[in-house]
Amino acid sequence: MSKPEMPALHPEYLEQVDLARLEPQPRVDHPPRILLLYGSLRPRSFSRLLVLEAERILNVLGAETRVFDPTGLPVADSVPVTHPKVQELRELSIWSEGQVWCSPERHGTITAVFKNQIDWLPLTEGSIRPTQGRTLAVMQVSGGSQSFNSVNALRVLGRWMRMFTIPNQSSVPMAYTQFGDDDRMKPSPLYDRMVDVMEELMKFTWLLRDRADYLVDRYSERRSSHRLPEKL
Repeated sequence: MSKPEMPALHPEYLEQVDLARLEPQPRVDHPPRILLLYGSLRPRSFSRLLVLEAERILNVLGAETRVFDPTGLPVADSVPVTHPKVQELRELSIWSEGQVWCSPERHGTITAVFKNQIDWLPLTEGSIRPTQGRTLAVMQVSGGSQSFNSVNALRVLGRWMRMFTIPNQSSVPMAYTQFGDDDRMKPSPLYDRMVDVMEELMKFTWLLRDRADYLVDRYSERRSSHRLPEKL
């Protein structure tokens, strides 16, 4: 059978699957590095409390974690990128190999506090990409009945930021009923689901972090980055 004609294709930039790069050796063995972001500045923020519960599970599972406090982060583009809070967020994102995003639902979607954090993360910063290739788990809290609007919006953001968003997710309705006076999450199926999500995030992070650069390598970017020699 003859090969189909594809005049728009530049085969010199097309690569066959390299099975060796899908099974990299040696594997890195340091604890997975997980950054957790939340989306409220309230003194008793339920998205922050859920993130702290998730962090406890991740630590039990062997992760190294950081939680970014959005307090004091300016509105995107209102200050130079040299602002200390902006630099802190970007450095943590670069440090991470996986992330957890948790937003309250407000007016049917994520909060401005959460979106502002993502708006400060560029797709590319020089040769470094602060989010591309990292794993991502999404969670939300609601004041009313269960909803999935925020986790769905977070999935859209994760895809746009070129992250590997895991299948499982956590949505906690009537969050004010799910945390005790000690700010700890009460035992419930909702708590169990959050644990499920963190387990899954750890598995995907272990699986993908050595392969991430290869998995996100793109034909279109290889082609666009090609430069002709100065002297032909």
